[in-house]
Amino acid sequence: MPPRDNPTARQARLGGELRKLRERAGKTAREAAGLLSTDQAKISHIEAGRIGVSEERIRTLAIFYACDDSALIEALCGIAREHRGQYWWDEYRGVLAPGFLNIAELEHHAQYLRYLQPVTFPGILQTEDYARTVFNSALPRLPAEEVEARVEHRMRRRSIFDRENPPDVEAIVHEAALRMRVGGRKVARKQLEHLMEMSERPDIMLRVVPFANEDFFLLTQTVLYAGYAVPQLDTVHIDNPYDGRLLDAAAELEKNRTLLDFAEQASLEPAESRSFIHHIAREL
Repeated sequence: MPPRDNPTARQARLGGELRKLRERAGKTAREAAGLLSTDQAKISHIEAGRIGVSEERIRTLAIFYACDDSALIEALCGIAREHRGQYWWDEYRGVLAPGFLNIAELEHHAQYLRYLQPVTFPGILQTEDYARTVFNSALPRLPAEEVEARVEHRMRRRSIFDRENPPDVEAIVHEAALRMRVGGRKVARKQLEHLMEMSERPDIMLRVVPFANEDFFLLTQTVLYAGYAVPQLDTVHIDNPYDGRLLDAAAELEKNRTLLDFAEQASLEPAESRSFIHHIAREL
């Protein structure tokens, strides 16, 4: 089977974690290849996510790398068992850019999600009309069929709330997002009402950073922190109007946890945030 041209974020993460384990153990790719009776190029492809790897080989490599973290190894084996076409977002492969699929994948597998949004709302908390307005405002303008595919994909991301054990969600939004009349008064009001409704769920904590806060004002891009049962697999998604980046280095994870903690301290409590949103909605 030829190497994958576009591995998913999870496939690339599996390979990356195997590379980290090898390097931490002081082993070379040639030594790993010798263990598996393969060539060094195949090890490179595995560590880049371009070639799949079996559970048996993951466990063999873990022993060779002297890794006794059973939770991490089981999590990596779980990723190895996943296959293309298994999840709903695979229907959009070749329709939407890979970044859209990566976000759905992150949210689906996460144990908890933390969002920080300066001027919009987390995709999973957007109404259909709000999302359509956002995509219709893209520059250069998107074809109608691309807009509809993006809106449909965004609405389907809400399926994480239909699970028996949905992830815990913390959404921190700035007052600027609440006051922007995206789509006009009617669309904006419905969006705020939807936020208040969703914030009543026990698995969603919605917090607002008000304009009155004098410390937190430098954020210009959205942050999604996807946390997993095995913390080594935590991932940060940084988004902007034109592209997104996935970060998993320990220093980057720590930096973004600190940012989110600071934003939480700067925000209103959940009950106060709901009242704040209600007051703005009434002004529309």
